[in-house]
Amino acid sequence: MSGIPVGISTCLLGKEVRHDGGHKHSRYCTQVLSKHFEFRSICPELEAGLGVPRPAIHLREYSDGLRLIETKGTADHTDAMQGFIGQIMPTLADLRGYILMAKSPSCGMERIKVHNENGQVIHRDSRGMFAEALLKAYPLMPVEEEGRLNDDMLRENFIERVFAYDDWMQNVAGENLSARALIEFHTRHKFQLLAHSEKIYRQLGPMLGDLKSEPLENIAERYIHPFMEAMSQKVSRGSHMNAMQHLMGYLRDSMGDEDRKVLMEQMEAYRRGEVPLVVPMTLLRMAQRREPVDYLHAQKYLTPYPDELGLRNNV
Repeated sequence: MSGIPVGISTCLLGKEVRHDGGHKHSRYCTQVLSKHFEFRSICPELEAGLGVPRPAIHLREYSDGLRLIETKGTADHTDAMQGFIGQIMPTLADLRGYILMAKSPSCGMERIKVHNENGQVIHRDSRGMFAEALLKAYPLMPVEEEGRLNDDMLRENFIERVFAYDDWMQNVAGENLSARALIEFHTRHKFQLLAHSEKIYRQLGPMLGDLKSEPLENIAERYIHPFMEAMSQKVSRGSHMNAMQHLMGYLRDSMGDEDRKVLMEQMEAYRRGEVPLVVPMTLLRMAQRREPVDYLHAQKYLTPYPDELGLRNNV
């Protein structure tokens, strides 16, 4: 079984494609994520024809917009980059996520410096030219910068979104769309949605109450955008507690008093920050395995991604 298709900046795979002939090898990507993701690597600057090594470039702001200019001189590579972007962007529709190189005038997702016509920094709140086009073309796709994956919560959030988006693309989007597929997707991700955003959770449920009120394609489109927006929100300990308590309600009759007491103790310990999420979640999964509840069997909240990634050990 092949991995989930995910785009990545080529330099993060250890390839020497940066302007100085170097790389930015991410061992987390190549040694951990590569076991689950099938990476498609792209270096926009190299593939736009700038070569390796090449002069450093940065973004400059002109009256007609941003342009990619060499830092030493006036050589303009904007048209070459835009031409490459126009060619490559339609080919990325099968990707389920993208990991970008930070601080790059082509790939940086945020906090990119913009210079004036004389090369002086005027603000630091832009995006790289390729990253901007990617986010505009595929607003649902989970996108993250490699450096931010060092943050435990951001890493867990990104990978959870990739797996959820892959589920949508495989089982609901396009030719697979049906009322049943849409309802089953919502059912699988119900507790995840509750944990990430109770507000959006309460909005999306009623939306699926009458699937004949308008074309199903329209309902699906109105559903998935807030769903992915909710999934991008960090989950607080209190929100996880809320979701786990809802889930525990389905297991109440199948758990003995002592088991319930231990589970509640560990959930409270998690809420106080004394144990990671994996501790109470493991107890919930054990209770579900001991006396399975059909409704919980399909819940992605219990296992949103492979256990071997160990993501809940650190959140």
